[in-house]
Amino acid sequence: MKSFTTRLTRRFALLVTTTVTAVLLAGGFLLQRQTLRALDLAHEAEARELGDLLGEHPNQSPDETKERLERDADSDDALFFIQINAPDGSVLFRSGNLGAAILPPPDGGAMHRDINLPALGALRLATIQHGRWQILVASFLEPSRQLLRVYAEVSAALLVGAALASIALGYGFSRMTLHPVRAIEATARRIGSGNLHERIAVPPGRDELVALTVLLNQTFDRLQEAFEQVSRFTADASHELKTPLSLVRLNAEKLRRRVAGDPESVAALDNILEELAQLQQVIDRLLFIAKADGGGVAAELRAIDAAAFVTDFAADATVLAEDRGVIFSVTRNEPGPARAEPALLRQLLLNLVGNAVSVSQPGDTVALESGFAAGVWRLVVIDEGPGLPEDQLERIFGRFTRYAATGGADRPGHGLGLAISRSIAGLHGGTIRAENRRDRRGLRLVVELPAGPA
Repeated sequence: MKSFTTRLTRRFALLVTTTVTAVLLAGGFLLQRQTLRALDLAHEAEARELGDLLGEHPNQSPDETKERLERDADSDDALFFIQINAPDGSVLFRSGNLGAAILPPPDGGAMHRDINLPALGALRLATIQHGRWQILVASFLEPSRQLLRVYAEVSAALLVGAALASIALGYGFSRMTLHPVRAIEATARRIGSGNLHERIAVPPGRDELVALTVLLNQTFDRLQEAFEQVSRFTADASHELKTPLSLVRLNAEKLRRRVAGDPESVAALDNILEELAQLQQVIDRLLFIAKADGGGVAAELRAIDAAAFVTDFAADATVLAEDRGVIFSVTRNEPGPARAEPALLRQLLLNLVGNAVSVSQPGDTVALESGFAAGVWRLVVIDEGPGLPEDQLERIFGRFTRYAATGGADRPGHGLGLAISRSIAGLHGGTIRAENRRDRRGLRLVVELPAGPA
């Protein structure tokens, strides 16, 4: 996909190149017209001079007129071809540079025209009637055409230069023009659940860009207010529910002891206690997410051996997988330094492995890869489940997101495990994402954390 900078550069270069092309074509057209016009004016001036010579002695004989023309007009042989026709159509005078060539009469045509004589080549010819004499004056067209060819070569070079310069100028212009937009984009990308206070700097002026910036900042203000209200409600509600739930659980346990002889009542109370435990777990998770997103939780990072951590974790993950008849394996475990809070990171990986095991069939394999690249510690949990539609790959990290498997029913759980995993990754300065496998069905959950010092 082409960036807007590229498109703007191309449009700028196309506009400049088209404009320069039009100007150069117009210049060539005008140069051609002016060159011919200059020749025509020169021919007319020469014809007037010859007419003056003819008019000074109107009663002289044709031989005397010819002798006079030969004497006075020879000096113009270097510039013009001259021919004077008598009233009867005969040639009274021809300049010596014509040789055996005869300039054709106009035959009722235009005063100025282009002709081509085999002996001389292309000529520009003017035919002017002066009294009873017909004066024909011509010049070579080749110098004018050579001038136009030189102009065309220079224009082509200028056009190429203008095209290259317009690309460079267009790129610089687009970068400069879009700099405020890129600043807006960079700031908007930095604004997230843990950084809702940042705002886009409002550029000077009162143009559309300023209005857009103000509108975006107002939108972020509303989002921050809504997010803070939801976070406060979640934290407050979760905190306020802990005490009543504890009292309900204690009373249920007391009542269970009193009805120990009634199996049906005991079973009902066991169900109540189990649901209370599940509800307590949900509240604890909500409190953790609310504190993590609100900055109330700070990961106590310390240096750990990545390979040793993965090996220790694999033992617990294997037990978790075997309970569901699923095979767990570590397919890659590169040694390297890392910085993490082991308890939180273990919780993150257990959430991911638990999610993978829950969508796997007995006999399926859940794999864990651990490796380092470009200062990043990458942990990947890979399953053989049904995968996800592309539009759900990001949604699964939301709170209470119960997503449907491809072609299946909703997956079990409260929809908080992956939300907690994302919060833990954020506390470590890392990221987490989901992607479908390309080699077969299944999902890849990729965690990227900053690697520790070597």
